[in-house]
Order: sequence, then structure tokens, then C-alpha cells
Amino acid sequence: MEIRIDDQLWAASMAPLGVLQRWRVSDGVQVARGQAIAEVLIEDCLHEITAPSAGRVLQVTPAGTVIEPGSLVAKVER
Repeated sequence: MEIRIDDQLWAASMAPLGVLQRWRVSDGVQVARGQAIAEVLIEDCLHEITAPSAGRVLQVTPAGTVIEPGSLVAKVER
């Protein structure tokens, strides 16, 4: 399952881009559905990204990368 940055995070923002601020879990670890796995900074707002399902997280995008709505940041393998 792909984890993409939800377009709705930009709903109240004037900035077209954000930053994958940090990973809260290491690459390859098992996570639970709904567990916080990363943080995205858009303008001055920090948004928590959660796992859509339980499984092993495979990071696709490194921390510090500039992202836009819909960017693929990770995958969860069951």
C-alpha cells in the first residue's frame, strides 16, 4: 500500500510545496494501522502522517525532501 501526502493538507495553505520534516519510525520496521510514521511541514504547520494499514514501512522519500500534494513518501508491505 502506498503512502502519499494528502492534498487536503494544503487546503488552507498558500505554499505549493512542503517538506518531509522527519521520519518517526526507521525504514523496515513493523507499524500498526494509524501509527504516526512521519511529519510533514507545510508553511508553519507540522502535520502527522499515519500508517494506513499494519505492516512493514519502506521509506521512499528521505527526510528533508521538498514535497508537493500527492507525493509518494513510503509503502507499507503486509
